[in-house]
Amino acid sequence: MTVEPIRVLVVDDHPMFRDGLRTLFAAVEDVEIAGEASTGDEAVALASNLQPDVVLMDLHMPSLNGVEATRRIVAESPHIGVVALTMFDEDESVFQMIRAGGRGYLLKGADHDEIVRAVRAAANGEAIFGPALARKLIGFFAAGARSGPLPFANLTDREREVLDLVAAGRSNAEIAHTLVVSPKTVRNHVSNIFSKLQVADRAQAIVRAREAGLGG
Repeated sequence: MTVEPIRVLVVDDHPMFRDGLRTLFAAVEDVEIAGEASTGDEAVALASNLQPDVVLMDLHMPSLNGVEATRRIVAESPHIGVVALTMFDEDESVFQMIRAGGRGYLLKGADHDEIVRAVRAAANGEAIFGPALARKLIGFFAAGARSGPLPFANLTDREREVLDLVAAGRSNAEIAHTLVVSPKTVRNHVSNIFSKLQVADRAQAIVRAREAGLGG
């Protein structure tokens, strides 16, 4: 019986990196490239039209970033496994991809066998992370289990993330870069946080946040 190959949509704004993945998968019998996209918007449109089994998603791209593209793809087609394949290993990027519905997170330095294993795992509904990232996740959730309820229950997860970065002394521009969102989005979140915490300015918000253990 012939087994249908795993169809992969490759999303990256660097043509040479896409070429490298095309060469890699050409040598793998059970995987084929279904399409390629260079922006997040293209990724969402092609995922909807092509319905691949797996999307390999870069995070930092023009227009729509990889996290938001992942969120939209998974919302429309939950069966598609999205795996981040990126240069960046910041904690926030990893957790944002998980919250967006991603099934894995690899760095572009991963060896070819690891990338192929990740594609096969995502196609089977599994989640896969590189060893270093897996250790980060274990540490994060272990710390969460010890820390008790989250502070500021009236904030959304994203607002709490923004507040944590505000409390750490980050500017709006730095927060936008860290969370891979626009400065306008950060300003909106900060405004909502001030309103929910009933504080007048950034200084008061920082005091409240640090009292609750954020910003460390």
